[in-house]
Order: sequence, then C-alpha cells, then structure tokens
Amino acid sequence: MTFARMNRTCALLLGLVAAGWMLPAFSDSGDAWPVKHKLLGKDGGKAKDVSGIACAAAQGFPRSCLVIDDNVQDAQFVTVTDGELVAGSTVNLIGDKFEGEALELDGEGVAFAGGRYYVMGSHGHPRDKKGKLSAEEIKARISASSQIVRFRATGEDGTASEIERTPRLRDIITAEPLLAPFMDQRLENNGLTIEGVAIKDDLVLLAGFRGPVLDGNRAVVLSVRIDTLFGGSGTTHQVFRLPLGDGRGVRDLAAFESGILILAGPVENGPGAYAVYAWDGESENVRMLAELSSFDPERKPEGLLPLDRTPSGLRVLILFDSEKEGAPTPVEIEAP
Repeated sequence: MTFARMNRTCALLLGLVAAGWMLPAFSDSGDAWPVKHKLLGKDGGKAKDVSGIACAAAQGFPRSCLVIDDNVQDAQFVTVTDGELVAGSTVNLIGDKFEGEALELDGEGVAFAGGRYYVMGSHGHPRDKKGKLSAEEIKARISASSQIVRFRATGEDGTASEIERTPRLRDIITAEPLLAPFMDQRLENNGLTIEGVAIKDDLVLLAGFRGPVLDGNRAVVLSVRIDTLFGGSGTTHQVFRLPLGDGRGVRDLAAFESGILILAGPVENGPGAYAVYAWDGESENVRMLAELSSFDPERKPEGLLPLDRTPSGLRVLILFDSEKEGAPTPVEIEAP
C-alpha cells in the first residue's frame, strides 16, 4: 500500500468512526491473483475493462466460469482455481455494426442458471465525453447494448451452443413509469444503465441498475421472469428500490445460496465508496456486509464472485474496471 493510499484510507476510516459508524468486517489481502494465458480486451490486447464474472458451479475448485469485458463483442471462458485464473476460449455474443465498425454489447453483468450463461448489455447511452457521436450512431450503439444473450456451455474446452439473444427487456423498461424517463439519457445525468444480473430460483432474472438512483439513495433492481424475456410476451415485472446509500447504484449482482449479493458503487464515474450488501431478492430490505474502504478510492470494483465460506466470514473475488485483466483480488467480508 502506498503512503498516499494509506493516508486516504485512514482519513476515511476516521471520518466514519467519528460519525458513529461501525464498519462491517472486511479484510483485504491486497494481492491480486495471477491470470494465466490472457484475458482478451479491445483489439486483442489484454482486457482493461473487465465488468463481470459468473461460474457454472456455486462452490469448489477448479471452477468453470465466464468473464466479460465491456469493450468487446465476445465473452471468455476461464477456470478459477484457488489462487489463479486460467483464461480459455472466447464466444462471440453479437455481430452488430455501424458503418462497418463492430459495436460492443457493453456487457456489464453475467450470470449462470439452468445450464446457461446469461450476459447482460448495459441498455444505456454510450460513452461520448467529447460529443463526437452522431444521433444515428448513438441509436445504433444503444440498440447493440440493449440485448441479453444466453447460451449453453458444452465440452471441456468451453464451447457455446444454443446462443439466443433478446431485446425484450427494453420494452419492459419502457413500460415502467419509474424508469422510462431515464432511458437513453447520459450516465452523468443519472441516465439509465444496467451493470448487474443474477438469476433467482432458475426462473427470474434480476437486472441491477447503476443508474438511475431514485430519490438520491435508492438503487433499482428490476425482476422479470426468464420465460417472459425469451420467447414470451407482455411486460409483467417487479421493481425493487434498495437503500444502498447516497448516490450509490448497483455495480454487480451475484447469486449466493438462497439470496443475492450486491456490489454497490457510485452512479457517477469519479472516485467513490463501494460496499457489498446481502439481499433476499424478494423484499426491499438489505444488509451491509462490508464497506470496501481499504481499497484506493480511485479503483473501480466491477465484478463480484462468491468463493467460499471461512471460519470468520465469506471470501469473495473482486474484479476491477480499468485494471489489467481485472486484477482479481480475494477479500473476506461478513457472511450473509
């Protein structure tokens, strides 16, 4: 840990203690696991925008998993061992283009249930800090990212079969009065973007929104039956407004045992406080398991993978956006 990082961490801890906070348990080893071979990112380089991970098995090692980088059209199989990630083959998710250029799915979340992986597009306005994108390209990019892709993983080498894509979640969001006003708005304006996905009971898909944050402190999760999204009709859904803290939305969701773990973080792009919560997936009650306060505030946790219970809590793997190959880092938090 650098001296500057230590100072920032101490200042944050002292401020919370002075305010009467009792911090939930959190232990950071500080050591990222190595990645064998290469997690692929844009233009075939090492991934720098890892945004999600999920595994076919809920526990044990080695574990077959899938990782996504939000700047590419593919996902990549990995094997998670206790202390290392081994990168494997890739699977193409979409083929959308604009004027001959490949458009990214902007994949922000991945889940596994019922023998299938599910990869969630952001459904949000594309990054356009300098305002160079035309209205036509913005529309094309939003369309490319407004998809959920699912497939079966077969074979020991991690090949994909039965690839299906659906844009139906966008129709359901449009039908929801709480969310419709934020569609196609820029993230910096509290615009709509999805960054987490989990499957509950093999029947219901939970989409976690980074933005909008409602009333300043309520993050949104949308619940939709899988058979409504794939091959169904109608817009039946349920909205959960979860108290994850001021200005914090969902950065990832992960199914764990009978509930859901939530990685929460700032809706805006700058530095901010991240935390992990436990949620039953059925009410609007959440319980904080850890403030991820020992991480440098400049780091951006984007992926959450439950590893195993320990004698003192729960060990999870955190993956970071804007760091090479996600810098997968194990931490121990309070158990749900």
